[in-house]
Amino acid sequence: MKKTFILFAIALLSTAAFAQTTWKNDPMHSKLGFTITHLMVSDVDGIFKDFTCTIVASKPDFSDAKFQLTINTASINTDVDYRDKDLKSANYFDVATYPTITFNSTGVSTVSTNHYKLNGNLTLKGVTKPVTMDLWYRGTIINPMSKKDDAGFKLTGVIKRSDFNFASQAGTSMLSDEIIINANGEFAKVQ
Repeated sequence: MKKTFILFAIALLSTAAFAQTTWKNDPMHSKLGFTITHLMVSDVDGIFKDFTCTIVASKPDFSDAKFQLTINTASINTDVDYRDKDLKSANYFDVATYPTITFNSTGVSTVSTNHYKLNGNLTLKGVTKPVTMDLWYRGTIINPMSKKDDAGFKLTGVIKRSDFNFASQAGTSMLSDEIIINANGEFAKVQ
């Protein structure tokens, strides 16, 4: 009886250790990028410099994680000032009207160990559509600087401009319909 109680207590403590943990991205060690093909002959890369992402999970492998992402559209950067100004205009992101892009996950499905399909709703310029991305959980370590848990993730996937009526004035001979998403992030455990 005593042995059963001890095993039950250990199991309960193990579950409590991972119950509803919240993680926030570390801006210094997180990057959200994209690639689009220009004139069907070259790729243009860009990033959003200002974004926040929160993860809530109760399992240590993040197989039940919920992601919430908010991107400041005015933080777009392609290393070309003229292009960035145009991308912020009403022709593209219309940052005055739509200051944010959001993603809220709706589910995670396991592909293999630490590799998942992340499903969710992406809202871009007022249009919300379901998207699926590939998510790789790269592990959790104790950060030697903060002495707190840090988790690492890599996210990749493709969205279509046409799904969001984005930049419809630029035909597919000017800009590819497909936009490749590539994100890497370190997340610090906050509770």
